[in-house]
Amino acid sequence: MQKPLAWLISAMRAPKARRAYGMIGGGSPLLRITHEQALALQDALGAQGQYKVYVGMSYWQPYIKDAVEQARAEGANALIAVSLYPQYSAATSGSAEHAFKEVMRRYPLKYTSTPPFYDNPLYIEALAGTVRRALEAAPGAEVLFSAHSLPESLVASGDPYVTQVISTVKAVAHALGVRWHLGYQSRSGPVKWLEPSTQDVIRRLAAEGVKDVVCVPVSFVSDHIETLYEVDILFKEMAEGLGMRLSRAESLNTDPKFIEVLKDMVVQSAGKLKW
Repeated sequence: MQKPLAWLISAMRAPKARRAYGMIGGGSPLLRITHEQALALQDALGAQGQYKVYVGMSYWQPYIKDAVEQARAEGANALIAVSLYPQYSAATSGSAEHAFKEVMRRYPLKYTSTPPFYDNPLYIEALAGTVRRALEAAPGAEVLFSAHSLPESLVASGDPYVTQVISTVKAVAHALGVRWHLGYQSRSGPVKWLEPSTQDVIRRLAAEGVKDVVCVPVSFVSDHIETLYEVDILFKEMAEGLGMRLSRAESLNTDPKFIEVLKDMVVQSAGKLKW
């Protein structure tokens, strides 16, 4: 039933999604930003000489299989899959890695994957930098980290996502010496999702008399519908209606420190390949 159910859900959501994308310029910048990240990583690895960076997407072209086939056609003798999800979940990193391994079964190439980087010191430093800049423009604001939600059943089955999200949040908050709050956004469907929702946290903070909030996307490294529409439009309007000002820390996108994180993971993973 997966395919017909997916078609039904897509058809029901299409009008709402069309309106949302219209409010952020007519489409998501995710693919463009991912290509920019790939180019930045290629430049960072340029001195090494032996690397070439390709883009493979889970849900849109170029797909992961397209990237693998292009790399093979251009003479690659080994591949390193770099997931842009900081925290691991079977629904995100796990799904992408499964797709990558399925394609690699067809080809006699050596391959490996970079690990989750939720606690990578450079990543924590890069993310803390975005929060620090946001707080400079909103001194004294409460810090609200917002992560993509997951069904509670997935986490209950042993998925490490929540543990890794909290690890990231605590490390960033410790680096900055700030009090923090955590909510989960982007739920859909009738299943029970992680609590509290980001909207519920905003309501609670408003009830406590908080007037200024900086929202930090903690499981996203690129701007897309969840940051540009959900946070920048929906959550901001909601906060204003409750008498609060909500601003957002920048997404990492092509932040040089973030690109350094990716570069270090690639080089370390390459060193572990058995030739």
